[in-house]
Amino acid sequence: MKVNEIRAKSAEELKTQLLDLHKEQFNLRMQKATGQLSKPDQLQKLRKDIARINMVLGEMGVKA
Repeated sequence: MKVNEIRAKSAEELKTQLLDLHKEQFNLRMQKATGQLSKPDQLQKLRKDIARINMVLGEMGVKA
């Protein structure tokens, strides 16, 4: 996900997307722990997406 795409969304959309990403991160961590994670790079990409959304929310002056 690119920063320009994130900046085009409203704060409420970003908060809901952030919640979904945290749920997905939890599921991927559980898959990794049980050895079922097929693409280990998914976790890193997901963490970066979460960081990007948090950065844009911070720029907007909105607490996540």
